[in-house]
Amino acid sequence: MENPLLAPSRRPAQLEAFGRLLDVLDRLRQECPWDKKQTLDSLRHLTIEETYELSDAILRHDLPDLKKELGDVMLHLIFYARIAAEQEAFDIADALNAQCEKLIYRHPHIYGDVQADDEAAVKRNWEQLKLKEKGNTGGVLGGVPTSLPALVKAMRIQEKARGAGFDWEDPTQVWLKVQEELAEFGAEYGHGQPPTDAAQAERATQEFGDLLFSLVNFARFAGINPEEALERTNRKFISRFQYLEAAAARAGQALPDLSLAQMDAYWNEAKQAGRA
Repeated sequence: MENPLLAPSRRPAQLEAFGRLLDVLDRLRQECPWDKKQTLDSLRHLTIEETYELSDAILRHDLPDLKKELGDVMLHLIFYARIAAEQEAFDIADALNAQCEKLIYRHPHIYGDVQADDEAAVKRNWEQLKLKEKGNTGGVLGGVPTSLPALVKAMRIQEKARGAGFDWEDPTQVWLKVQEELAEFGAEYGHGQPPTDAAQAERATQEFGDLLFSLVNFARFAGINPEEALERTNRKFISRFQYLEAAAARAGQALPDLSLAQMDAYWNEAKQAGRA
């Protein structure tokens, strides 16, 4: 049975909805005191917030909320284009057409005669074409945004290096590298003891960074998104800790008055509840 939301007959409704959003924003920009005041800079932090809310909806697999958050992000995208149009730089049509041209150019295995039989080949072609577009400005890693969170940045650095052919040949090698970095960090950290001076603390910090970088690298080989994995653990910890708080409150106990053994008992209850 055909999916009605993917049917070609849906295109007019999609285009009409997009045009309606443009019309609504045009009026708000002209008549609303808040919307009239916004600039590229004033919207930036709001866009970041909306992007994280979209990410939360994805992690929760909450499709109704995903629809709402997609709309919020879409509004921001056309808002930036509207401001650029006011400055006679470009409009939303220019931005969308440029994106279409870029997609066509970077998919020569679809729109040309290049052969790409698997995902790795597609990624490799993508990075090579992207580098060619930018004229090698900044080299292979020049396109990694400096403002990316460190964990995400490590992923992008490694992906780009792989696209240039600089990568490990076997996951076993990467795992051995993790073990090597763990041992080096342990040596600088004093085998479980905190650093005794500033120089040792600095070396321990550097080794810990190397260890994290190697773990991200191994996650890539294992097909694990480290950002998503860490966020799932964050959410799991929050859920268990909130269970601990609620259980203690039901027992008439305050957290500061609990022993570690009592907290651990509640924590294990939370783990069992999560498994159930």
